[in-house]
Amino acid sequence: MTATPGELLAQRPALRPGTLLSPALLHGPATVHLIKEPEGGAAFEVGAKEYFLISRLDGSRSLAEIGEEYADTFGRRLAAAHWQRLLQLLGARRLLAGAPPRPAPATPPGTPFGGTLLRGTLRLVADADATTARLHRLLRPALRAAVLLPLAGLMVAMEVLLATHLPELAADTWWLCRRPVALIAVFTLLWLSTALHELAHGVSARHYGGTVSEIGLRWRLPMAVMYCTVDNYRYLRTRWHQLAVAGAGAFANLLFLLPFLAWWAALPEGDPTRRVLSGLLLLGSLQALVNLLPLPPLDGYTMLGHTLRVSGLAPESGRFLRLCLSDRPAAAAYPRRARVVYLSYGVGSALLVLSLVAALATGLSFLLVH
Repeated sequence: MTATPGELLAQRPALRPGTLLSPALLHGPATVHLIKEPEGGAAFEVGAKEYFLISRLDGSRSLAEIGEEYADTFGRRLAAAHWQRLLQLLGARRLLAGAPPRPAPATPPGTPFGGTLLRGTLRLVADADATTARLHRLLRPALRAAVLLPLAGLMVAMEVLLATHLPELAADTWWLCRRPVALIAVFTLLWLSTALHELAHGVSARHYGGTVSEIGLRWRLPMAVMYCTVDNYRYLRTRWHQLAVAGAGAFANLLFLLPFLAWWAALPEGDPTRRVLSGLLLLGSLQALVNLLPLPPLDGYTMLGHTLRVSGLAPESGRFLRLCLSDRPAAAAYPRRARVVYLSYGVGSALLVLSLVAALATGLSFLLVH
């Protein structure tokens, strides 16, 4: 039996526990929010007005009360048909309290291997979230500002010290490149640092309330690296928590280098072991710092997106720049914040790439000459 408008507006629906709502994100010319179904379900975008309504479905307020808030904020009252469409959408996605959860997918047959021998993935643990939860319990005493801030200070001091010895480090790294056995040892350590980088994302996510869906090995021969898929980081409570999860990998990379810095500093210049360590310190620092550049798919790009509260920063910047060249009225119709963000990132990222290419060419020229 269809409810009358009065009966409909008297209802006090609530979202299912575990439904996640993101903060406001700029996406193209629009401001959107992400809503994610519980139990690892799909996410979808809604506009600011829809979010206003959905975020207030807590079971304590009637639709009539929410409608009054909506009218006060947006200057427009909602008809019963609008509420019916919204509730039907949420019901179809099983987002209302009392809705049954989606059936669990059947366990896929076969091994955790996917892809081919040349390009594929291998899941390394059966329950990635439980694995990172155990790691988090082990490391939790160290995940405090009183511990992390001094370590961050040591890392900054390390990079300053290494910068003052850059000619020595570059020369030693070039020497290392002509020593295959030592070079393999250094790259093995860097691979281990990459694995710690991925696990650090997962542990940080667990610390701030996120989840981890998969830990595994991804390869595109001859390269093979570990990966850790972090879920729900877009829905963490604060921007700082999102930045901490995204930056945890580079933090782990630099932390990994600190004991080797002490070993390097204790040896005299010209010592073969010091020269090997020079290569490790230089390449390891580059591994961490390059990953902080605001270019996709690096962590620095993710961090910039969190800082600016922007979804799809690079593709939307490219789209906006193309509109500036081909359809200026459409580009001018973007909100001022969108125009500033997309133009600044589009131009800035292009200049950054050109600078990196120039720096790489200069570095290669130096090594070839020396």
